[in-house]
Amino acid sequence: MQYNPLTDEEKRVIEGKGTEAPFSGEYDNFYKDGVFVCRKCNTPIFSSKAKFNAGCGWPSFDDNFPNAVKRIPDSDGLRTEIQCATCGGHLGHIFEGEHFTEKDTRYCVNSLSIKFMSTELTTFAGGCFWCTEAIFKRLKGVISAVPGYAGGHAENPTYEQVSSGSTGHAEATQIEFDPNEISYAKLLDIFWHTHDPTTMNRQGSDVGTQYRSAIFYHNEEQKKLAEHTKAEISKAITEIVPFTKFYVAEGYHKNYFDRNGSAPYCNIVISPKINKLLENYATDVKEEYKAI
Repeated sequence: MQYNPLTDEEKRVIEGKGTEAPFSGEYDNFYKDGVFVCRKCNTPIFSSKAKFNAGCGWPSFDDNFPNAVKRIPDSDGLRTEIQCATCGGHLGHIFEGEHFTEKDTRYCVNSLSIKFMSTELTTFAGGCFWCTEAIFKRLKGVISAVPGYAGGHAENPTYEQVSSGSTGHAEATQIEFDPNEISYAKLLDIFWHTHDPTTMNRQGSDVGTQYRSAIFYHNEEQKKLAEHTKAEISKAITEIVPFTKFYVAEGYHKNYFDRNGSAPYCNIVISPKINKLLENYATDVKEEYKAI
């Protein structure tokens, strides 16, 4: 794997397990929306949503992206080091039991170990969100794909309520992506070609308003491009509406295909969509998913 070039000071911290002086890092008092990646290998490590002010002088986060961080006990047994799970670069240390946030965890990180990257959000509904999550999380440039509920009128809906059709929500996937690596136009192209946008409130055997085809745009540019591409598809009935709220689905829905790949629904419904993605968009798929 080819790594980014590092300055001498970055090497001291990342490869030499050093520590920058408190209150000296560029991300200590930094709260823009986006993602923090490993400075050495560009692996996404922390979302800006997980960042909080601990007053300690170093950037603090209470969560990390799945499988992004390794915990290594220090030789003295007093602290636990955190490393980038991809390249082994030193990030800082983790502390628990301080009660700063509900997650009661503080990833104390050197600014020199991470790099901020602006990202964008989009929200798609194209049938069962187990399918859309599995498809979009595999794409290069997609930071996260989260299943949830959008487009309804009830607050904090449950899966059972959405499934009843009483809340007006669609099963949706909210996608955070790096526009420098994958364009919104490419995401739209994959959206149109991995579900049927011509069926009303239905995808295959999944029937109901919660399975409707919808694009919840986050800005006017997304709206214009979504409408333009929809016009090119004969008989498309996909609704294109402004994004309002998104409610994250219950935990057992996340990474459903990866955890239940042998289940009948996954074999019959999701696997063919994944195979189509690999066949038609091979250059856009992350390497770790091409072997699955």
